[in-house]
Amino acid sequence: MITLVPPNLDYAGRIFELTDHPLVHEHLAFRNVSVDDVIKFIKMVQYEESEGKTVSRFVLNEGGEVIGATTLMEINKVEGTCKLGSWLGQSYWGKGYNQAAKDAILRIAFEDLGLRLVFVGARRANLRSQKAQEKLPYITLGVEEQFPDIHQKLEEKEKQPCVLNVVYRDRYFDYIKR
Repeated sequence: MITLVPPNLDYAGRIFELTDHPLVHEHLAFRNVSVDDVIKFIKMVQYEESEGKTVSRFVLNEGGEVIGATTLMEINKVEGTCKLGSWLGQSYWGKGYNQAAKDAILRIAFEDLGLRLVFVGARRANLRSQKAQEKLPYITLGVEEQFPDIHQKLEEKEKQPCVLNVVYRDRYFDYIKR
């Protein structure tokens, strides 16, 4: 259904188009005003990946068209943890791409990187993101009290109330084996 590819500057124009939609743009961690802003962001992500801090992939649909991005951030190999962020262009919502992209990036997190926990958060005001996460069959919801430090850092970063969920390696692989 989807393919993940490393970030490439050739896709900057398409990424700008997708993120320019107000319903997508308002929830992104980066602010893009132009294609040049997207190019700077892609270069930063490429650098962070070369440093082992991030693994970011553009999501391509069946036709090879970029439809979004998914990223493992703040990778901590000692703790075996990271955070996951994803977004899709508005016209691709509700078509199964979210779970397909998360399935694929989680395989990288657990198989390639050997991580044990992947945190997935959302702003409390972003009900769409929360609903999308609730559909993931392998996610554990509402872990704010189990991981108060992670939750606090998320809320400080976002400057607003957030929910925190987690994907455990074993639960993910139990789902994949079915």
